Amino acid sequence: MDTIFIDADRRIGGPYTLAAALLGHLVPAELEHRPELVAAHDIEIRAAAPRLRDVVPVRRRSLADDLPREQRVLVPGVRRSLRIANGLAEFVRGCLSRSGPLRVHVANLGEADHTDAELVAVLRRRLDPGLLAIEEGPSRPGAGPLPADFDRYRDEGFHHAMAESGLEVLRGLAYEDDPERWQRLLQRVAASLEAVGREEEARELYDRTRRLSTDPKHRATAAYATAMILVRHHDPARRDPEQALAWINEAVTITSLLPDQGERAFHLGFDLNGKALVELRRGRRDAAMELVGQAIGLAEAHLAEEHPIHRLVLYANRAQLLAMAGLRDAALADYTRAIEADPGYPDYYLDRGNLLHELGREEEALADYEAVMRLSPPFPEAYYNRSEVRYAAGDVEGALADLDHTLELDPGFAPAYVNRCGIHAAAGDYARARQDVERGLALTPGDAYLLCVLGQVELAEECYPEARMAFDQALELDPELVPAWAGRAELAFERGDHEAALADLTRALKLEESAELLFNRSLVYRAVGLDAQEREDLLRAAQLAPGDGDVQRALARWSSS
Repeated sequence: MDTIFIDADRRIGGPYTLAAALLGHLVPAELEHRPELVAAHDIEIRAAAPRLRDVVPVRRRSLADDLPREQRVLVPGVRRSLRIANGLAEFVRGCLSRSGPLRVHVANLGEADHTDAELVAVLRRRLDPGLLAIEEGPSRPGAGPLPADFDRYRDEGFHHAMAESGLEVLRGLAYEDDPERWQRLLQRVAASLEAVGREEEARELYDRTRRLSTDPKHRATAAYATAMILVRHHDPARRDPEQALAWINEAVTITSLLPDQGERAFHLGFDLNGKALVELRRGRRDAAMELVGQAIGLAEAHLAEEHPIHRLVLYANRAQLLAMAGLRDAALADYTRAIEADPGYPDYYLDRGNLLHELGREEEALADYEAVMRLSPPFPEAYYNRSEVRYAAGDVEGALADLDHTLELDPGFAPAYVNRCGIHAAAGDYARARQDVERGLALTPGDAYLLCVLGQVELAEECYPEARMAFDQALELDPELVPAWAGRAELAFERGDHEAALADLTRALKLEESAELLFNRSLVYRAVGLDAQEREDLLRAAQLAPGDGDVQRALARWSSS
């Protein structure tokens, strides 16, 4: 087994210091033997190893690649680094499957950037240690500052590095020394602090701006950003849409007065779009729609040759609002407009695919989800959403494979446990269902559906008190959860409590009439000798599901008697 030695200290190369060294070892040989493998992971390699950009050509491009930096208004979110890490893991696995196992001895892993720490966790989770062995050497605190490559940090969404390095620089940079540089850096650092859940520190930086700067654009930006913290705070209890409205109105007031027409159209449009989110959180969807429409009008009238990303974001936001209002055709048109403006940007394919799935246009939805898979490093949401389409089409095996892959990419993706445990329970694989329930509840303790499946598992294993407790907890959290009423009714029937079973099934049927529930209630009616009610339920079940064999056999028994 070959061995390489890597120093992962982030002060050497910032984000992906370890990854860049590992790629520097692997990529040259792959370019010679399998250039297609390198091309398949161009985004991940170029993001992690800037020195390889001259030898790794761009295969997947988006509109932002050809725009000036000031027009790239979409900054990657904090989850992008997980997608990059998964893509790199798949690249490394592909390399080593050809070249053979590799041992990586890593010094200073404790001093690595968040990106490298995340990458090591992904490599250890997804690659056989017989193929890639990662050994940790000693760590020592580094001396000297972090690299201050702020353009790279912003463009790639390296928020932890931006926050750490930017705060270091701001401590030694006075506003009076270079107001424009100070303000630009402060805004970037504050945005990254917000992205990683450090909103209070971000708020302090915006307050510092207000104390030092009288520049209208800077004050408007700080007001806008403060409003966004108040409506998007990671802790829902800290959100305050009413206070956010006060701040966003200050931003709108200032940008409305900017003298340059183009500058005003961009900044005011940006603030109106932000105000739309505030109004949405206040429950005023129509007002939000009007505000986004105003922003689009400004962009179309005054920014025809500039800020195309700003415009496509506005179209996508209007699409979301239109979909919420039930105007699905108009929403599809706006999503399509956003996608056509930048076919290389993956996120809006995901949104359009979801809408197409709601409309029952499954082939088109699948095409959009698979476009995300082609255009982006591994995107857990695309596989999760495709699993729902496959399950709806009866492809349980394909749905399960997609859910498995979703959780391989992101073990913290709680909705995938919800869906997968349901599939396992339906198949009678209660051990796996229980395992997924426990993992899901560790992430989302108050998930009613997970508790419902737990009740089904406990019922199947004849743990009756535990089953009743799980169903009760599920219904306390969500009194309209039909499967929990049905499960509790089944439990009552098995325990001989026919009255409780009838009550729960009747409650379930008031929420959602189905042939299965009617058939189950007919069984209870038969057990208590209510023949007329049994026959009535069976006849109604036959109307809802004419081909249901159980219902037809029950009716045949009734006729023969």
